[in-house]
Amino acid sequence: MTDAARTSREPDHPQPADAKPRPGSFVDRNPLDEQGRTALRDTLVAALGADKVAFDDGHRAVYATDSSNYRQVPLGVVFPHDVADVVATVKACAAVGAPVLGRGAGTGLAGQTVNVGVVLDFSRVMNRILDIDPEQRVARVQPGLVLDDLRAAAEVHGLTFGPDPATHAWCTLGGMIGNNSCGTHALYAGKTVDNVRRLRIVTAAGEDLWVGGYDDAGYAAAVAGGGELARLLGGAREIGRRNAALVNEKFPDIPRRVSGYNLDEVVPGRQTNLAKMLVGSESTLALVVEAELDLAPSPAVRHLVVLGYPDIFLAADAVPSLVEFGLLGLEGFDETLVRQSAAIGLNEAGIALLPAGRGWLLAEVGDDDPVVAERRVLEFLDRLPAEVVARRMTDPVEEKLIWSVRESGLAATARPPGQKPNHEGWEDAAVPPARLGEYLRRMTALWAEYGYSGAWYGHFGQGCVHTRNNFDFSDAAGLAAFRSFIERAADLVAELGGSISGEHGDGQARGELLERMYGSEMIDAFRALKTLFDPTGILNPGKLIDPYPLDTNLKHGPQHHLSKLGRQTVFALPGDAGNLAEAAERCVGVGRCRRDDLGTMCPSYRATRDERHSTRGRAKALQEMFTGDVSQESWRNEHVHEALSLCLSCKGCAVDCPTGVDMATYKAEFHSHYYAKRLRPRHMYALGMLPWATRVAARIPLVANAVLRAPVLSELVRRTAGLTTTRPAPAFSRMSFRAQMRKNQRRKGSGRTLLRRRSSAGADTTGAPTVVLWPDTFTDVFDPGLGQDTLAALQAVGEQVHVPTEWACCGRTLYDPGMLDRARASLRNVLDILDPYVSQGIPVVVPEPSCLAAFRDELPGLLPDDPRAIRLAGLARSLAEHLILADKLPAAPPVPTVGADPVIVHPHCHGRATVGVASDQEALRRLGYDVTTADAGCCGLAGSFGFAAETADLSRKIATDDWLPRLQQQAGGRAVVMDGFSCITQYTQLGPGDHPATVASLIRKGLAAQR
Repeated sequence: MTDAARTSREPDHPQPADAKPRPGSFVDRNPLDEQGRTALRDTLVAALGADKVAFDDGHRAVYATDSSNYRQVPLGVVFPHDVADVVATVKACAAVGAPVLGRGAGTGLAGQTVNVGVVLDFSRVMNRILDIDPEQRVARVQPGLVLDDLRAAAEVHGLTFGPDPATHAWCTLGGMIGNNSCGTHALYAGKTVDNVRRLRIVTAAGEDLWVGGYDDAGYAAAVAGGGELARLLGGAREIGRRNAALVNEKFPDIPRRVSGYNLDEVVPGRQTNLAKMLVGSESTLALVVEAELDLAPSPAVRHLVVLGYPDIFLAADAVPSLVEFGLLGLEGFDETLVRQSAAIGLNEAGIALLPAGRGWLLAEVGDDDPVVAERRVLEFLDRLPAEVVARRMTDPVEEKLIWSVRESGLAATARPPGQKPNHEGWEDAAVPPARLGEYLRRMTALWAEYGYSGAWYGHFGQGCVHTRNNFDFSDAAGLAAFRSFIERAADLVAELGGSISGEHGDGQARGELLERMYGSEMIDAFRALKTLFDPTGILNPGKLIDPYPLDTNLKHGPQHHLSKLGRQTVFALPGDAGNLAEAAERCVGVGRCRRDDLGTMCPSYRATRDERHSTRGRAKALQEMFTGDVSQESWRNEHVHEALSLCLSCKGCAVDCPTGVDMATYKAEFHSHYYAKRLRPRHMYALGMLPWATRVAARIPLVANAVLRAPVLSELVRRTAGLTTTRPAPAFSRMSFRAQMRKNQRRKGSGRTLLRRRSSAGADTTGAPTVVLWPDTFTDVFDPGLGQDTLAALQAVGEQVHVPTEWACCGRTLYDPGMLDRARASLRNVLDILDPYVSQGIPVVVPEPSCLAAFRDELPGLLPDDPRAIRLAGLARSLAEHLILADKLPAAPPVPTVGADPVIVHPHCHGRATVGVASDQEALRRLGYDVTTADAGCCGLAGSFGFAAETADLSRKIATDDWLPRLQQQAGGRAVVMDGFSCITQYTQLGPGDHPATVASLIRKGLAAQR
């Protein structure tokens, strides 16, 4: 940290280990000062290479928080490539007493993946499947492997890895092993510990060992072999022997006992299993660098039955009788979760499918044999009491929608609109399923006593229910109430024979509470195990054993500083009180931006695997800037600038991020301040001012095209402008769309189209426009054919179309470089042209999705006080959307009727974010097309991103490594259809060579076929 960035908010350094921290303070047990940190960095760089070591403040800021309440700035980050890198890192840290910990997806909810130490991020490189043996049903994996990648590979053999948390699309196996994760299907497949065969670990001494289960002969052989394995194995077995009676007495006999160390795996009377004992130890005993995992048969046929109850308590009461049937999963959630999801527009389609009730259970029944599976689901339905409202789901798409309601529980409840944020803190306790209803009732009464509220959702079948609550960490009184509540909740769970953690681990959030669950003697046994494995205390100190107090290191505690810079916004940010700092706080670390399988978010992370270039990483960088601790509290913050440099402004996060982070807007806002009163890079001017340049080029298109295609001259022009020379420049049309419209008007002698007028009776005047077709810049000068297709389609359904020939631009190209003052002026020009129509309620159809998004999103954000902006935003539409809203299309035919070949529509990122994906598919379906919608992510061009020299290579990588293969695989021979200048350009230049059809061209063709 620089002296300029150091503030009074930084803790004294170092602090005595026995010092009693005050609530809300930051606690730092790291023995290194700044000089020692620098020396450690140099040692690691020499041992590993500079590309694997990141001790800069930018990386430290991004890794300072996870998905928990806690914040601790690491010493630095290491990205190991192999086990040797891990060994070298641990030895270097051990030599100077520096803490070290492992991290996967960074979605820990108990603070176990943040610490003042060296973070080993296994997810970037050590993320491979090393082997799958379908005969033995065993997989060997690296710790950074994403769970769904293993499941997909195993599914080929009819196998799966049973535990599957809601974050299955981005959580890592190493993180699951660290937390002893469970998930929906732990009901039949068990916890992670039940599915671990062997682990390869690196110890605190830097030893590389394989550990597993040992019968008497295996134990004797291992001990006879001597060395570190013999010491650890013998010591663990002795601790187990001394505490066997205590383990039998204190360990609750429930399916979700996750808290504490697994001493039950080393007690006499059963096989000593060092691997299983280490599961759930959260990097406090060893670092897992490889894992041998058991795979389970994956039932080929699964049926979902949704059960509605009058309230969540009655649903919980029903659990014991339901699980007796032998279900694959039994999940639940309450009306609060549904209400909070609906309030942010999340999972609306799934919510609409729920049966009547105020509490719901999702029961999954299955078997390999379809006949047996069908019989079992019917038997299950027959067993249900008459008062239960049951709905059997038969459509796989609808099943997925229902599951999404449950899986997005954390995101849906984190920031309810108009309410204070909800936090973890009492997140995942588990009780015996037979006492679940009692637990929920008593906890809800405890909420009322403290003035808290929350939603209930989770793994009802195993008595593990999640919640987030509106805790107040902002002052001493709030912290005192929080601590009192947590302690009483822990006592309640202990009374009921439960576990204070049933899935997400102990970390700092629950480590301090373990004594209430187990008693002091068991804590001493745990401490002995910690000392055996980590005698110098360098492995993730302050977590689980001898933990930091649960009310310290809080990122939103009384010491939390939120800079006034956030209020200096150009965008209105109405959902965040006009404060960019508040907007950045939307990110609670869910990590969905790290997923690969679905959606658009986040294309740059998918290509780089760099946490800084995920939506979450960028939000964290902004949060740290506004905190002003490790990162400079300034609009000139270089760490934030670097984190935002690879953001494509695709708006994928605007719809994919479950908490509503909109990084495209944040980037534009940041750049407007970062570049204030100083020059921008050349490409920002060349591409930002593109619409104004095209206005000139459209008058001399042949000359402009000749310049851009002349080998030497074109390269010189583009290099001077900071543009790539590796891809051809788009060609200007011989005649712009506006010029064609002016020519048509002169030919007809119309001069200009009359405005809509109404008679005193309210009837439309004959010939008055019923819709406006806006000639956006890209359609106007690059693809007038799109404008003609759109015009013809509108006229074919009887619309009176007005096409403005006055020039103006939505300013789309100005947002990314932050030229927001110019964008405002440009938008006012648009309003001057369009408001005479919009003020009369006349819709505006915009062919280019990115320009349509500017009207619906950026326009009201930049001109919030101009009523014309709200009117235009509400009336701007895509062609398909307009035809549906105006009821201009027929009902869909029973079978496809247009064309012999089916089509697949790839939605433009901006169109997907502002209009959605349903309109195009619905319009084409009504016109008789056999149509599906692709989910292939972002094309990677994103306008300026693909043409700027500094990002052109990454743009190509995004397209060729991810987007194109995914799109072609999903197409499966279907004709590809897409809108958007960027997508079409990328596909044409890098794809199979054909030029894709547009939605407008298909609509025009479909309407013509009906005549």
